[in-house]
Amino acid sequence: MRFSDKTAIVTGAGKGIGLEICRELLGEGARVVLNDADAGLAEEAASGLGPACIPVPGDASDPGVIGAMVAAATSQGGRLDIAIANAGITLFGGFLDYSRADFERVMEVNLAGTFFLAQAAARQMKAQGDGGALLFMSSVTGHQAHKNLGAYGMTKAAIELLARNLVLEVSDLGIRVNAIAPGATKTERTLEDPNYDALWSRLTPMGRPAETTDIARTALFLVSDDARHITGQTLIVDGGWTAVSPSPYENE
Repeated sequence: MRFSDKTAIVTGAGKGIGLEICRELLGEGARVVLNDADAGLAEEAASGLGPACIPVPGDASDPGVIGAMVAAATSQGGRLDIAIANAGITLFGGFLDYSRADFERVMEVNLAGTFFLAQAAARQMKAQGDGGALLFMSSVTGHQAHKNLGAYGMTKAAIELLARNLVLEVSDLGIRVNAIAPGATKTERTLEDPNYDALWSRLTPMGRPAETTDIARTALFLVSDDARHITGQTLIVDGGWTAVSPSPYENE
């Protein structure tokens, strides 16, 4: 029970990786504030996880929603120990035709949402005086080019730099900051493509795409005291794909 008496915020957690992170945290004793842009999904997910999970629906880049998440965390447990900026959106599009509206929306959710959740959480942790852990969700698209994901990939590379930069800002407060860069992962969204599992099983050296538990258990390690001397790092969890980088578009 590594997280007994600890309170965590997880954004974008109505399903997929975020939901699994919440489940794993709760299973190890944490109290969890679960956020999702879809209010119905947030309520349903939290209800299924039990009374130690409080839903705070809304856009994770909205300052009011960020404030509500921190308030919910502190009202539930009296403190905030962990903030995981998992929320993000993917808007595909070729560079020559990509719209400004799509660009700004991806930047707002992926970058502003991560930056300002980290800021609000760090302020609360500073007031408490005994540190905490911040975790950002990057992607292998921040390391390797993917077709039609130029804007998205920019945000993920930037998130990793933010994790490194904040080492200078919050280490003296006892706050650690890290990121995870998942590769292909089986979620409700990715499995809408009936060929996804077979394609990424062929392309991934370990012979399969990640399960959500692979990412969630990495997240728990990085926000736990087991990683108490790790900060400013990004851990790629992709079954070896970025080591060899076979393209999913090679037959197109």
